[in-house]
Amino acid sequence: MIMKISASDVKKLRDMTGAGMMDCKKALMESDGDFEKAIEYLRKKGQKLATKRADRDATEGCVIAVVNDAHNKGVIVKLSCETDFVSKNDDFVNLTKQFADIALKNFPADLEAFLALPFDDKISVGEKVIEQIGVIGEKLELAYENLEAAQVAPYIHMGNKAGVLVGLNKDNADFFDAGRDVAMQVAAMKPLALNKDGVDASIVEKEIEIGKEQARQEGKPEAMLEKIALGKLNKFFRENTLVDQKFVKDNKLTVAQYLQSFDKDLAATGFKHVTLG
Repeated sequence: MIMKISASDVKKLRDMTGAGMMDCKKALMESDGDFEKAIEYLRKKGQKLATKRADRDATEGCVIAVVNDAHNKGVIVKLSCETDFVSKNDDFVNLTKQFADIALKNFPADLEAFLALPFDDKISVGEKVIEQIGVIGEKLELAYENLEAAQVAPYIHMGNKAGVLVGLNKDNADFFDAGRDVAMQVAAMKPLALNKDGVDASIVEKEIEIGKEQARQEGKPEAMLEKIALGKLNKFFRENTLVDQKFVKDNKLTVAQYLQSFDKDLAATGFKHVTLG
């Protein structure tokens, strides 16, 4: 005997999970009307779908950057999907915000710890992602970064397509807007590191070799190549490290000098930058 499922039950499950009407009806039929089992059925469907879509590219999505009330901790959460259509859906954006709120409240050390946190009293964050793969029908991926400092300023760029956190060494609220300006700088200029000490040694080595080869091609003497390459490396640092970049709102100043214009000891201590793609 086929169990009759009421339209109101189907709607209730849809409201609980966001799954399509037919998927909800089938889940309830397969679960004899038991909502807990129906949700588990949808999650299992999502798990199968996650495996099947593992080779897809999830280059669209939503990025949320938020800080706590004390402005000394911040998180960036990115929920990636396959299509722009899904990324602009209000439910998808709100789900990303829910994930960000959980991350900010618990401030997990890394993505693995974040995925293990409870989403609600039934499933974890990681299980919610899997469930939503079944609901949405696309590959979904979660990314997470955090930052702690005396003061943390957030910035969300281009309709949730990128998120930035910038840490400052002073917690004076008067400096918050300056921190946000620097966060906008990160989004616009995409620095590789805070300062030259943060640039990976392999990148430095590669830039020196490129500088030498360029000088060699220009016919410079071998004895001068190292000195010329180091000069080019310093230019690379000025263009690609946050504190040494020209400030986009006033290119007469570096970012470090811009912060010092508010307080001679004010400085950026770190940043996080997460983008789609």
